[in-house]
Amino acid sequence: MYTRSLCGFAVTFALALSAMVASAQSPNLGKPISPAEIAPWDINILPDGTGLPPGSGTPAEGARVYSAKCSVCHGQDGKGGTSTRLVGGEPIKNMESEKTIASFWPYATTLFDYIRRAMPWRQPRSLTNEEVYALTAYILSLNKLIGESETINALTLPKVRMPNRDGFIVRFPDRTP
Repeated sequence: MYTRSLCGFAVTFALALSAMVASAQSPNLGKPISPAEIAPWDINILPDGTGLPPGSGTPAEGARVYSAKCSVCHGQDGKGGTSTRLVGGEPIKNMESEKTIASFWPYATTLFDYIRRAMPWRQPRSLTNEEVYALTAYILSLNKLIGESETINALTLPKVRMPNRDGFIVRFPDRTP
């Protein structure tokens, strides 16, 4: 009998404790943020072009931006410098193959997304959308993936067919261009 009432007390105590925890206020850590505060960080670009901002650029415009902001690290015409080369590369044969934009990257929108987020290395996110479109066009043109006179924008960039597009397992097949 004593064991039974002790067990009942333990169950009652556990339920009461759970109710108190559930109704307790939060620790008030941080503060809710508004959509306007999130917007500057919500910049991801999907393979189908979702998230691409307004703007456009050409390879000629990109050559000027590249010369001023990129060639120090990536070398003249993207052929390599203190950082990775951006042009060329043999098709991927195994895990040891050199991975360049043309040989490895599956979507041209990924190039835009990466440049926009991470370049230039010492001043990430300092480029305008037009500069990012122009650099993307320039690099794609150097790799002979678009023509020298083409304009890249939110409509044309997702249509660029990268050589290694089929070299990956697609996570969201219904969202690929």
